[in-house]
Amino acid sequence: MRKLTILLAILGLALLTGCTAWLGAGSVMKAIVSIGFAGFMATVMAQLAVDAILGLAWHAACRDIPFVQLLVSRMIRDAAASCLPFSQLGGMVLGIRATCSSDLFAGTKGRHIDGSEAACANLVDITTEVMGQILFILTAVVCLVAHQQSSPFARPVMIGLVLLSMGIAGFVYTQRRGGDLLKRAGKMLGNNMAAQWQDAMLSSADSIQERFDAIWSHPSRIVQGALLHYVGWLGSAATIWVAYYFLGAHLGFSGAIAIEGVACGIMSVSFLVPAGLGVQEAAYIALGSAFGIAPSVSLGLSLLRRGRELVIGIPMLLLWQGMEMRALRRRSTQVDTAPAVAPVSIHDPAPPTDITRD
Repeated sequence: MRKLTILLAILGLALLTGCTAWLGAGSVMKAIVSIGFAGFMATVMAQLAVDAILGLAWHAACRDIPFVQLLVSRMIRDAAASCLPFSQLGGMVLGIRATCSSDLFAGTKGRHIDGSEAACANLVDITTEVMGQILFILTAVVCLVAHQQSSPFARPVMIGLVLLSMGIAGFVYTQRRGGDLLKRAGKMLGNNMAAQWQDAMLSSADSIQERFDAIWSHPSRIVQGALLHYVGWLGSAATIWVAYYFLGAHLGFSGAIAIEGVACGIMSVSFLVPAGLGVQEAAYIALGSAFGIAPSVSLGLSLLRRGRELVIGIPMLLLWQGMEMRALRRRSTQVDTAPAVAPVSIHDPAPPTDITRD
């Protein structure tokens, strides 16, 4: 898996370089510079507003965890996927780790969460996000067909949407019955694994299933989370619309929904490519051309989006490093201040006794 991720990253970087060379670095830089500092900061602020909506969507489904803790964990998860050479799976691992931390900001205490609860919460958030994404992609296809009835993207995206719906249905079933499946696997492997390992596997299966059952016992919260994620996806389209506006491209909001939604469907298929290198750029160029936008402008938009992700993501990763360092220092202080217990030797003489014999 690691070799495949590295290979896909190299191919994506080569595709990005090829697109820049084909369109001309000068024209691409001209498009990037034309947005100006004010336009770039407008896209950053729009994305921060979208991040707040995504935090609310997660909190709607997992209300036992403080909102700020979920918001920061979500932003760290996205930052790891977009700023580090990881795939989306690697970003999820860091998101789970960040969710376990209770030190979100100086002076603000979150609730300590164990690994199983953090993993379940992240999986449920991804599930509700994909639910909202399916509705958003469907909206995007409608907008695309309304603009261009014979669009070559409509049919492949609809096929991918059906496959994505089937995949999320299986994902939901696994969460509802995952503990039972894990226990069955443990019993089937019982003759080939140590007894203590089997007991630990069965115990963890019960714990994980209890976490999932507690969340899925409130289906209205799941629906609220999915709908808020849909609003968040519409907000992502709004950030694209704002960026195109400052780049001088004439694009309606429905067109921004079509471009962002179809591009998001393409990116979902290529989730193993770190940060979607090359895939994102090719999608924006092809979809922007369907709306009469110059390829150099769409490539500039994609590069501006990556710059926005770095401006937001790097501080979040530094915050996560600070959280980890504080946790390590706290554990080190607890170890140093723990009372020492004198060792007892079996060769120590017995304590004297004062026994008076008659």
